[in-house]
Amino acid sequence: MSQNKQIATLLEEAADLVEFLGENPFRSSAYRNAARSLEAAAEDVETLAREGRLKEVPGVGKGIAIWIGEFLELGAIRELEELRKKVPPGLLVLRRVQGIGPKTLLMLHQTLGIASLRDMKQAIEAGKLEGLPGIGAKKIENIRKGLEYFERGAERLSLPEARELAGSAMAALAPVRGVRRIEVAGSLRRWQETIGDVDILCSADEPEAVIERFVTLEVVADVLGRGPTKASIRTAAGRQMDLRVVPDDSFGAALQYFTGSKAHNVKLREMAQGRGLKVNEYGVFRGEERIAGRDEEDVYAALGLPWIPPELREDTGEIEAAIEGRLPKLVTLEEVRGDLHVHSDWSDGSMPIEAVARRAKELGYGYVVISDHSRSASYAGGLTPERLREQWEEIRRVRKSVCGIEILAASEVDILPDGRLDFPDDVLRELDWVVASVHSGFKLNVTERMRLAMENPHVDMIAHPTGRILSRREGYDVDLEPVIAHAARTGTALEINCYPDRLDLSDANARRARRQGVPIVLGTDSHHAGNLEFMEYGVRVARRAGLTAADITNCREVSELKEGRKRLRVAEAPAAEAAAPRGATPRRASRKGPSSRS
Repeated sequence: MSQNKQIATLLEEAADLVEFLGENPFRSSAYRNAARSLEAAAEDVETLAREGRLKEVPGVGKGIAIWIGEFLELGAIRELEELRKKVPPGLLVLRRVQGIGPKTLLMLHQTLGIASLRDMKQAIEAGKLEGLPGIGAKKIENIRKGLEYFERGAERLSLPEARELAGSAMAALAPVRGVRRIEVAGSLRRWQETIGDVDILCSADEPEAVIERFVTLEVVADVLGRGPTKASIRTAAGRQMDLRVVPDDSFGAALQYFTGSKAHNVKLREMAQGRGLKVNEYGVFRGEERIAGRDEEDVYAALGLPWIPPELREDTGEIEAAIEGRLPKLVTLEEVRGDLHVHSDWSDGSMPIEAVARRAKELGYGYVVISDHSRSASYAGGLTPERLREQWEEIRRVRKSVCGIEILAASEVDILPDGRLDFPDDVLRELDWVVASVHSGFKLNVTERMRLAMENPHVDMIAHPTGRILSRREGYDVDLEPVIAHAARTGTALEINCYPDRLDLSDANARRARRQGVPIVLGTDSHHAGNLEFMEYGVRVARRAGLTAADITNCREVSELKEGRKRLRVAEAPAAEAAAPRGATPRRASRKGPSSRS
């Protein structure tokens, strides 16, 4: 774990402790803001501290800078240690379980002595929560589900964690004498949304030297197994990593075999048997003769197939598509033309608008959307209509100072519990792009609220449509089937939120949406500079869904994006006036908003 990530984790822990103890809420928010900024910072925190530049990190003031310096010097923070003494450690874990708020947790701790996941499960099984103030049967069931979801998630790695672990290991192994090729395999190579064990495959002339280096890596806490060509280790964080070393002539076959998935490989073996062949991790064999194995492409070619991208290897029709010549040309990161969901320091982001524009330009984008929160998201510094219009002036100023990229004015508008949007139509009409999303009332008729939002001709897309967070919650009480159907009917885009802890829509849901003709948007939901690079995670979800650049709205140039907006299509439709919901204005209005360059 990098020092930036390590310190960010400690800051998040401090925020949890302060919040649980009921201390100053601004202190908790300060810790969280600093944690997000540190995790996203491009430079190492030790370098920043050594050069006296810690305060350049958004959210890091004098107190937190001293805090960080103490950790870098001593490896511990006295203030954090004092906070830890006041709260049983198991309660901090319980704070991350969906369905258990700080007030409920404090009451359960004081009433029943609950101080751990085990305590909570035992109390539920014994019926001890029944009859307690504010806790009914539905609340108990929600807590039970939250516990199950949390424990499943805790057993798996996030994609960034898995990639960092694998990347550091491969960087250490690559220089070992005799190493020829080295790759990740398994679910990480297929870009599944969470990862079990990290699998690494290597070809080398001297396997013993590679194994020796692997089992002595700095991250190793325990060697689970070791042989002449394979080894398994567990890190101090409890993560398992497996290494296999093969001859270079078998590398392609081993890579295909250990990438999986199991169902994909079973079907390939069945195909091979029909051709009188045998496929395993050593190669493709006709009798005793190996006819392929050095490269993956050769393995597939020996079975009469084109190479199948790893993201598709889940036995969801990819082999049949390959046989029939229907494999899609999957979208690539290079084909993405802009980011349609970014927050600035006008709400809860850390980047000034100019910094957003310059970073987006560095990434090769032609446009970027500034989509700060609307007024109901007061916890995130949501903008009032007056503040939004002030932001437009800032956007106009930045457009003049940053050339070569379009800066589009937008808003992430809350869909309120009664189904209304947080801004009236006369505000939405003036925006270049409108993102609608649910941030509250997760169990309050979310399906119908989304349908109502999509009927508004100014709403271009629905963000994070299921509301899930992979590490801690399942998401909204939403029926996605009618949401997808309504998105198709209204021409509203649905987002694949690229934030690694969301990846929402999932690949399965994105595939369902594409089949019904729903436009798909990739949005990073960036709050810090480093978040803009999360676009790759969304692209990988899209690839797992079988999407091409033609399926992705922000693979279009900015002129096509503007011309294809739903509001304009609705305005041109003869029946638009009759189909409009109450309060909507489905007509081409004169623009006085941020797109005006007069």
